[in-house]
Amino acid sequence: MIECHRPLSLACYLRRLIEANGPLTVARYMNEALNNPRFGYYTTRDPLGSTGDFTTAPEISQLFGELLGAWCIDCWKRLGAPVPVFLVELGPGRGTLLADVWRTAAISPDFRAAVRFCLVEASPILRAKQQQLLSGLCPPPVLSWFSRLADIPDGAILLIANEFFDALPVHQFVASSDGWRERLVDCEPGQTDTFRYVLSAGQTPALALMEDMNKSANLNEVCPAGLSLAYDIGKRVMSFGGAALIIDFITRSSSFTLQAVCGHSRHDPLVNPGTADLACAVNFSVLSKVARTAGAISHGPQGQGAFLESLGIVLRANTLLQSANTEQARMIDAGRRRLTDPDSMGELFQVMAITSGDLVAVPGFDSP
Repeated sequence: MIECHRPLSLACYLRRLIEANGPLTVARYMNEALNNPRFGYYTTRDPLGSTGDFTTAPEISQLFGELLGAWCIDCWKRLGAPVPVFLVELGPGRGTLLADVWRTAAISPDFRAAVRFCLVEASPILRAKQQQLLSGLCPPPVLSWFSRLADIPDGAILLIANEFFDALPVHQFVASSDGWRERLVDCEPGQTDTFRYVLSAGQTPALALMEDMNKSANLNEVCPAGLSLAYDIGKRVMSFGGAALIIDFITRSSSFTLQAVCGHSRHDPLVNPGTADLACAVNFSVLSKVARTAGAISHGPQGQGAFLESLGIVLRANTLLQSANTEQARMIDAGRRRLTDPDSMGELFQVMAITSGDLVAVPGFDSP
């Protein structure tokens, strides 16, 4: 660990790292800001909810997790009802989505008996939150925690990655008069623990990633960890059977997409690293291509709103409204709208599925 002459912070650590080795790639900066073992954003706090920095779909409404639970049950039956089946969530937050899935699983006792929850989570703080919530369910599900998808035992899987790919580190590239250059993070001259973007003076190892990218654009972002994970998911479902859902936000902009959120407000990604959530828009077309390279079938992407509506979110909301009081009814309706309206999450968030070859058709998608 690099030391500092004053109380160590992530900003101080990054400054000393840059002074020793030169500017950091955006990917390295993101990884340190989010996952540094001592100062990283995810390793030091619970970021979710009204007291945190952002709210994800499972925290907005139980409708989200319930419908994904029904989706998993349907896919499990189409797979031939394997026993056991590993239900994997990448980045499970507080465990809210899995709790809603487990409640929905009550409609299929055979599925409940077969399913094993596998939580891929690095944060010790969030692992504790997940343990507290999920072990208190009645009856409690079978729970296991893992650091990587590769560590999960062999067998059929149902995988959910909701707002997980957007936090994977990206490399950024700029077309200059001297050719493609990588965007880096450097110290701001003359200022303490303040950072700025610079371009690499020459070629960097990551520029090899540009080979298959859209070179007609002036800017490009590449997420090697996301590409590798999509390939691994494709190989996994083809080897043992299964289906995966990836849900995340996109952009129509031609600009770089790295953004930060702190206290539910926009934040400068280079200010006070480790204190704000960082995320980049997800390129679903590239993920789909990589999954198909692994031999899997890809479905979608399509808007989250259309996906949830095809699964019956309106019908389920109406069922809940029948026994709701005035305040509960308001929250049910507001949650449904936020999840599905085009000017909210309905189009900004997209959904794709990766499945084994025996799942040519899955709920929520037209045939691939």
